Amino acid sequence: MSSLLMKRNSFSAFSLESPCFGATRERHCHLCSCGVRHVNTLPIKGARTMQPFRGLSKAGIAVSLLVSVEFCSFCTNWSNRRWLCGLWAIGVIWDTDAMSSNHFKVEHRYLELPDSFYTRVQPTPLKDARMVCFNHDLAREMGFHAENPEDWTGIGAGTELLEGMDPVAMKYTGHQFGMYNPDLGDGRGLLLWETVGPDGRRWDWHLKGAGMTPYSRFGDGKAVLRSTIREYLCSEAMAGLGIPTTRALFMVSAKDPVRRESIETAAALVRVAQTHIRFGHFEFAAHHEGEQALKTLIEHVIALHFPHLINLPEDERYQRWYVEVVERTARMIADWQAVGFCHGVMNSDNMSIIGDTFDYGPYAFLDDFDAGYICNHTDQGGRYAYNRQPNTGFVNCQYLANALLPIMNEDDVRRGLRRYELAYNERFLQNMRDKLGLAQEDESDLSLIMDTFSMLHEHHVDYTLFFRGLSNLTSKGSSPIRDLFVDRSVADGWLERYEQRLQSETRAHDEREYRMRKVNPKYILRNYLAQQVILEAQNGDYEPMKELLKVLKKPFDEQPEFEQYSAPPPDWGKHLSISCSS
Repeated sequence: MSSLLMKRNSFSAFSLESPCFGATRERHCHLCSCGVRHVNTLPIKGARTMQPFRGLSKAGIAVSLLVSVEFCSFCTNWSNRRWLCGLWAIGVIWDTDAMSSNHFKVEHRYLELPDSFYTRVQPTPLKDARMVCFNHDLAREMGFHAENPEDWTGIGAGTELLEGMDPVAMKYTGHQFGMYNPDLGDGRGLLLWETVGPDGRRWDWHLKGAGMTPYSRFGDGKAVLRSTIREYLCSEAMAGLGIPTTRALFMVSAKDPVRRESIETAAALVRVAQTHIRFGHFEFAAHHEGEQALKTLIEHVIALHFPHLINLPEDERYQRWYVEVVERTARMIADWQAVGFCHGVMNSDNMSIIGDTFDYGPYAFLDDFDAGYICNHTDQGGRYAYNRQPNTGFVNCQYLANALLPIMNEDDVRRGLRRYELAYNERFLQNMRDKLGLAQEDESDLSLIMDTFSMLHEHHVDYTLFFRGLSNLTSKGSSPIRDLFVDRSVADGWLERYEQRLQSETRAHDEREYRMRKVNPKYILRNYLAQQVILEAQNGDYEPMKELLKVLKKPFDEQPEFEQYSAPPPDWGKHLSISCSS
């Protein structure tokens, strides 16, 4: 990467030393075909010279200028100068109220990868965009807060960029439903930049629904309101459950019509994650770019996300890294199984290299327990059914292993793959012991756990309500559990066996059930709840969405004022099959 870019990225955000720090002394607004409101600013006395003109959003935040096919002279001149100056560092106009108490720095380390890993693309502006949901708590975690979320609408709508944002569509490949596809990449999303918060955590900012890219294939590059709400809800629900996941920072709605199964309206989501690099990036590097590109990618990921491995010898570094990736993946899927989560599209390009739950599409949480539940109606063969998720995770780790063989010892790769089964079984068994309140290990536990799953499956028992009821067995009695069964004698027989197992435990009942309520959620994102929120939002009312998000933020708490969200689904809301179209 050029020294200019490295210099640009070396400044701390909003620092007085930033070369672009300036004050607004003179403003001139005009519009061009790129759809961006431009405001020129002049540098204050003492600021470094040779800086390019900067755009200023209506929030007062310095922005880089969006450039489309037709350039105005302002865009053209500025675009031509920005790389010559090398002074693209962050510069916020300090008299703005839009962002305050900000403590993060900006980087774009993904651009250190070879050019073949991305294409620069400007967002396609949305029409009449409206800010509908802003995640203030997450913003504070990331090191900033926004007093007026509406000021961020232009970022979500693709009409403004903060200075330092350099949108790129990432290139990767991957296996989709078992078939290798070399033509994948960000087809409607753009990586805007990366920020590092005061706690040292790195965050990619990714605009999903940003328009067409070279990797859109036959798509239109847009996201619809329905799917954007679903991703926002589920990423935050998973965060509330303590499962590694991408996050939703904010979303906007728009009036652009989008054709899916029917005509819908557009929306966009700013998704953030520690990284957006997937297994598919490594498949692309190995199968199309060669060994050096593959090594560059691995070293990039290790440096940013596995820094404790940096000083190891190369062979050991790669082997230890692969083991950690495999184990993180296995533990993530064990966590999915424990809460009854079905991903729906476990293609290798949807597998995060750091073990985050990634790319929410036709997902579902189990209602009545069905081991073979298929949540994606396009998955005709049930490849990604609930009970096949653990094996699918292993297969994806095999795809990654094959991509690494050109630069790793085959025995090291095989040893790494063997860690999957061990890590998954260890995590899954511990998760289920925790859900059952079993602190003392017993060799009979696995049999009890598997028999419990068989019983829930055979009798179509609500998965979440069963384990939550078990968490209150002493205080509320057995009725909440028995009432889930048509044949209550089955419940009675199981409860008798369970009580016998508890005799081996040393904790008091209250302490055990308190701990159980910390792992057995009362509230999950049932598909019918998401559907109700979507219908309200399509009519312009986002308050139900915000209320549901509030509930999902604390899924283990009683929250008696929101009791209705813990109810079993109506008949129409059970086992909904969701489309991949988004």
